[in-house]
Amino acid sequence: MQNNIFLGLFVGHNTVTLAEVDSTNSFLKHSLSKSKPFPEGTVIMAGSQTAGRGQGSNKWQSESLKNLTISILLNPCFMDLQRQFDLNIAVSLAINDVLSGYFAERASIKWPNDSYIDNLKIGGTLIENLVQGNKIKHAIIGIGLNINQVNFHPNLQNATSFKKILHADYDLETVKNEICSAIEARYLQLKAGKTAELRLAYISRLYLRDVWAEFIIDNTRQKARICSVSYEGCLLVETEKGMRQFRDKEIAFYR
Repeated sequence: MQNNIFLGLFVGHNTVTLAEVDSTNSFLKHSLSKSKPFPEGTVIMAGSQTAGRGQGSNKWQSESLKNLTISILLNPCFMDLQRQFDLNIAVSLAINDVLSGYFAERASIKWPNDSYIDNLKIGGTLIENLVQGNKIKHAIIGIGLNINQVNFHPNLQNATSFKKILHADYDLETVKNEICSAIEARYLQLKAGKTAELRLAYISRLYLRDVWAEFIIDNTRQKARICSVSYEGCLLVETEKGMRQFRDKEIAFYR
């Protein structure tokens, strides 16, 4: 991946760098209540998060100054609330675009929005939407990406990083700029109405797609095969008893 990445029209042009913060998503959300909120495309970048958050009640654990922990403000007022998963698709694809430049086909998207290299997690995304009527007024895109950390908590046995795989240190600012450029490109595709194109690309990059593997379904280990994703974001899975669809937390990948 080349280092001479130029930022696009708006994502990343305004970057606020904080030495430490509880959560970049929370910081950005609180800023929206001010009389002069940040412009669209603003990035909050933290050296350390004391209360980083993942999906649901999950915590995002990151060693200080080793990894990329950012939040990006988007204002997708053109999006209906019913199609909010399309934004998840665009963001997940953008991150995968960047990772593919480093790891080629080893990079995939673990539904709904984790970033994987082979069978290991290298990053996660938390999107928080602020709604007005039936439209999304603001979207806060929280991204955690493991870059230079090599030692992880024993409970995170499936965690990996750029350095663990490629055995080199990487500049966080460079990777941040690459992420910003990729998100802007995919976001503009979404804004242009190219949702079908984005959805097909997302499905093609899903982790374990078309592979029979073990999952936890109805509290039991079962063989199943990921086939697709519904327009609402449900995972469409073929089981030994037929096709089923699942929302987040209703199915788990067996380790």
